[in-house]
Amino acid sequence: MKKISKILIANRGEIALRVMRSAREMGIKTVAIFSEADRNALHVRYADEAVCIGPPPSAQSYLKGDEIIEVCKRLNVDAIHPGYGFLSENAVFARNAEKNGIKFIGPSPEAIETMGSKLAAKAAVSKYNVPLVPGVDHSITDVEESKRIAEEIGYPVLIKASAGGGGKGMRIVEDPADFEAQMERAVSEARSAFGDGDVFVEKFITSPRHIEFQILGDEHGNVVHLFERECSIQRRHQKVIEEAPSSILTPEVRKAMGEAAVGVAKACNYYGAGTVEFIVDDKLDFFFLEMNTRLQVEHPVTEEITGIDLVKEQIKIAEGRELPFKQEDLEFKGHAFELRVYAEDPKNNFLPDIGRLNQYVRPQGPGIRVDDGFEQGMDIPIYYDPMIAKLVTYADNREKAMERMLRAIEEYKISGIENTLEFGTYVLNHEAFRSGNFNTKFVEKYFTPDVLKSQEIDAEEEISAVLGAVLVNESAPNKASDNHSISESQWQKRKWMNN
Repeated sequence: MKKISKILIANRGEIALRVMRSAREMGIKTVAIFSEADRNALHVRYADEAVCIGPPPSAQSYLKGDEIIEVCKRLNVDAIHPGYGFLSENAVFARNAEKNGIKFIGPSPEAIETMGSKLAAKAAVSKYNVPLVPGVDHSITDVEESKRIAEEIGYPVLIKASAGGGGKGMRIVEDPADFEAQMERAVSEARSAFGDGDVFVEKFITSPRHIEFQILGDEHGNVVHLFERECSIQRRHQKVIEEAPSSILTPEVRKAMGEAAVGVAKACNYYGAGTVEFIVDDKLDFFFLEMNTRLQVEHPVTEEITGIDLVKEQIKIAEGRELPFKQEDLEFKGHAFELRVYAEDPKNNFLPDIGRLNQYVRPQGPGIRVDDGFEQGMDIPIYYDPMIAKLVTYADNREKAMERMLRAIEEYKISGIENTLEFGTYVLNHEAFRSGNFNTKFVEKYFTPDVLKSQEIDAEEEISAVLGAVLVNESAPNKASDNHSISESQWQKRKWMNN
C-alpha cells in the first residue's frame, strides 16, 4: 500500500473544491491547475499550490493531458484526481499518468475503454446476466440491414452512437419512413462529436425512468453498490434534479438492480467509484444503459443517505486499501435531493447565460449543502459548463427533504445571471413529481416557458396590489396612523415586499 501525500486535481470549480476538502481532512496536500479565465477561482485559492495551465478554452488548458502530467512530475505529485468531465474518462491520459509513476484516482485504462464503448460494454456485461435493451450488439453502417433490424425489434427504435453521451448521436425513430434520414443524422453527429460514426439500433423504451446505482470497487476484487439515484428530471438528455433513494423501487427490485450493477463492475474488473445507469419501464423492468467510469455530478445525494465520503473512498482505493465494508454492512437512511443550479434561462429553452453574479447568497440551515465554486462579484465564464452550484437537501423522508429544498431555493439569492432555481420550484411543486409518477419526459410533457412567465406576472400583480393597499391605508386619516402605528397585517406585507 502506497500512501498518497499530494494530489493534483485535473479539474476546476466545485468538483475541484470538493476533492480538495476531503483531501485536506486526510492530511493530503493539493495542487490546483487553472486556465487564465479561472485565475481568481475559489479552487485556485484553496489549494496548497496552483499552476496556470493555459488560455481559457478547455482544449488549451484543462484538456492538455501531457502538460498536466509534466506539472505533476515537477511538483512531485503522487496522484491525479480527474473529477468529472474533461479527462476523467480518457483512457490515454490515465495510462500516461500510470506510466509516469503517478496514480490515476479512478479505474484502470482498460475498464475506461471497455465501458466507454456502449457496444463493448454490452458484450462485457452479457456474461453476468445483466438485462439488456432488445437490439443489436454490434455497430451497423448498412442502412438496409438497419431497417430490417428495426422492423424485427419493433418501432419506436433508438439509433445510438456507440461512443455517445449527453444525447449526442442519438435519434428516436417512430415512423419507418424516417429511418434513413435519422440514421444519417445520427452517424454525422456521432462523427462530429466523438470522431466515431459507429451506431447501433435498439428498442426505444417509451416511458422510461433513469435510475443509476453507485458502485465502489477495490483492487482486490471486492465490489459493492451504495444504492440508487433517481435521475429522470432532465432537459436535453441531461439531468437537472436527482434524488436518493428512488420513490418507486421495491426492496426486491432494488436488490436485483444492485446485484446487476455489481455484475457490470465485475465484468470489467472495476475498481474506484463508478455509476451503472439503467432505464426502468412502467412495469419496473430494468435494462442496462451504460457505465460512467468516474465520480458523478450527483454523488452528494448518495453521500447524504449513506454517510460515506465517496472522494475519501476513491483516494483510499487508489492507495491500494481494501473496502472497509461489505454489501451486508451498507444501508441508507432518509432522503436527499440535488438541484443543479445552472446559469441557464428556463424561459428561453434553457439557453446558457453568462455575466456577473451581482448578488450571490447561499441558503443555510439544517440539512442543506451547497457545492459550488463561485462567490458574489465573480463572473460566469463562457468557456465551460454553465453549472453555478449543486444545491442538496437531506431529511428523514422524501416529503421533508422536498419542503427543505423549496425553502432552500427561496433563500438562495442570485442576480445578474439567469438560473434554474425558479424551474426547480416549479418541478418540486408539480403533482406528478410529488406523487413520484414521472419519467424522463417530465419537461417535455409538463413544462413550457410560459409557466414561469405567467408566475412572474402574477407575482408582480400581487406586489402591486399589496403596495396599493398599504399606501391607501397609510394615507387614510385615522387614530392608528396619527399615532404612527401599523397593523400586524400591514407589517407583514411590508416585510414581504422588502424581501
